[in-house]
Amino acid sequence: MEYRSLGASGLKVPVISFGAGTFGGSGPLFSHWGTTDVEEARRLVDICLEAGVNLFDTADVYSNGASEDVLGQAIKGRRNEVLISTKASLPTGDGANDWGSSRARLIASVEAALKRLDTDHIDIFQLHAFDASTPVEEVVSTLDRLVQDGKLRYIGVSNFSGWQIMKSLAAAEKNGWTRYVANQVYYSLVGRDYEWDLMPLGQDQGLGALVWSPLGWGRLTGKISRSKPIPAESRLHETADFGPPVAEDLLYKVVDALEEVAAETGKTVPQVAINWLIGRPTVSSVIIGARNEEQLRQNLGAVGWSLSADQVAKLDAASTVTAPYPHFPYRRQEAFARLNPPLAG
Repeated sequence: MEYRSLGASGLKVPVISFGAGTFGGSGPLFSHWGTTDVEEARRLVDICLEAGVNLFDTADVYSNGASEDVLGQAIKGRRNEVLISTKASLPTGDGANDWGSSRARLIASVEAALKRLDTDHIDIFQLHAFDASTPVEEVVSTLDRLVQDGKLRYIGVSNFSGWQIMKSLAAAEKNGWTRYVANQVYYSLVGRDYEWDLMPLGQDQGLGALVWSPLGWGRLTGKISRSKPIPAESRLHETADFGPPVAEDLLYKVVDALEEVAAETGKTVPQVAINWLIGRPTVSSVIIGARNEEQLRQNLGAVGWSLSADQVAKLDAASTVTAPYPHFPYRRQEAFARLNPPLAG
């Protein structure tokens, strides 16, 4: 397993990490992700640790806290062997303070997560969404205090826009507070929006990307292609509206290229898709999910080998879309491109 620094921090994380959204599944979304109980979760953790995967990601909204609870039980007795990443800020109830990133909410959320995870600290804590109703100074100062208290080791964000991140980083810089070092983002061969603003920001500001849904919300599993419509048993029938949209023509174009590269390498479609992400700039770790041992072992096969330059170029070409304004001039016009060359892959 390869390990990389998490952004501009000294924390080393594996290039593949495990997403525990399948643990304890309940509700209209998470029950379709998976319903892994404690016993099976322990087995999946065993396999991960054997492969060198020691970072486990969860969130308080995953099955109303059940994911954190199951993960905490699954790692019991080996806390020092693992890194825990979790998130808060999305609504967990109907009360006035059951959502957002206020000082009161963050302190309560961290305390509740620590209890469910049965630990005294969280290695990577991320805000799950931007809270426009709370001043960034209140948010960042609270996170800094939680770091100083030893309850959080490193902090980051997820689903933030570039200006929201920069406003927060500016407040941290001005006041000497702990800076974000992680940005948990959606990024895949059928969803490359991360590259327009957030990737250059991450490079400039030292934010390591923790990639969620690397298989395009279940579309790049190898089960869908031009000749194979979405299977009747696919969770996409129930969950597609919760995730990022993908145009059908783009999906089939990307899958065509993935199948070609998979045939050339002897790897599976998802292994190729994940391996492509591992090679992208600013990516610290790609979060994989698995409902069973077979899925996990297959996804772990995405590491330990590399795509050729020609194969990367083939996947790049198939997945490239027209950049939105103001980005497209920098991709199309030489004068613009000279001022801001794209990051190296």
